[in-house]
Amino acid sequence: MADLEQLKQKYQSALTVIQQKGIRLAHMHVHDNKLFLQGEAPSEQAKNDVWNAVKAVDANYSDLTLDLTVNPALAPAQQSGAAAGGGLQTYTVKSGDTLSKISKQFYGDAAQYMKIFEANKDTLKDPDKIQVGQQLKIPS
Repeated sequence: MADLEQLKQKYQSALTVIQQKGIRLAHMHVHDNKLFLQGEAPSEQAKNDVWNAVKAVDANYSDLTLDLTVNPALAPAQQSGAAAGGGLQTYTVKSGDTLSKISKQFYGDAAQYMKIFEANKDTLKDPDKIQVGQQLKIPS
């Protein structure tokens, strides 16, 4: 019989992606000897990132049921009215964030972090020093 803690441990990397991408889980329990996860993702990209993490752990995911829907209202970056036309978003730094991590989330490439740093030179002096709660401009 599958144990919740064992399954959570097996899929820890996917659960970490779920947390990082701002996915809201409504259910996480064992059902029919499978880890059952159900929730809402802020974007199709976030949903795909979770699936990629799941497949990296177990390509058959025979002991997992994953039901994610997309709800854009959950997106962490809110477009400001004045900047929406220019494709600029804002993002609030969370614990554990780095510019590379934020870059990966928005651009799919951690190496694009300097784009974010350049857009925030008015408040950032060093790309390695960001603060929890800080508002960053994310250029498109």
